Amino acid sequence: MNKSQLLILMTPVVLFSLTVHEYSHGRIALLLGDDTAKRQGRLSFNPLRHLDPLGVLFFYFMGFGWAKPVPVDWRNFENPRKDMMYVSVAGPMSNIILASACGFFLRITSPYELPVIFYLLCFGVYINVALCVFNLLPVFPLDGASVLKGLVSRGMAVRLSMLDRYGAILILGAFLLDHFAHTRILWSLIGVPIIYVVRLLTREMFPLLQDVLIRSFG
Repeated sequence: MNKSQLLILMTPVVLFSLTVHEYSHGRIALLLGDDTAKRQGRLSFNPLRHLDPLGVLFFYFMGFGWAKPVPVDWRNFENPRKDMMYVSVAGPMSNIILASACGFFLRITSPYELPVIFYLLCFGVYINVALCVFNLLPVFPLDGASVLKGLVSRGMAVRLSMLDRYGAILILGAFLLDHFAHTRILWSLIGVPIIYVVRLLTREMFPLLQDVLIRSFG
């Protein structure tokens, strides 16, 4: 397959992975007492309800991206700081589960007899690991920010919240610098853990997966 065909094949994997990520946030929020996502129709496996066009485009140009955040009202939680941590970590953990499943089937799938399935599984591993690692960066509005606030003291969490207004600017700035100035700021932060986890999940199939990624993003 050429690069264009591989990118087209990657699309359903991106949409499904983002959908599961956001659905998991909404489902855990509901279990903890907040039905905001359910009332707004976001507790759904319909990717159109979660789609952020810019976030999807970033997958094709940067290798990682995002979906439209699921709305959560922390005032409905019994323990807002801790419960927000659980809601936030649910998305990345759902992606690791998907990546693990794809990695298992990848190792028993022949790239020569079932090439399309093999490519889909390669994308399934990489995209879900990338989603998990990227979203665990402790910078608002990424999930890692809420996870960090749930782990530190209440006073420290308040101080960290004061920095939230700068988070989106920092992330966007890093994206733009990486793309136009080739600084590789984000990749220097998340590249090593992404490759390590992908290698761990795919083992002997890692060189073949790496070749698929190079042909897709290179």
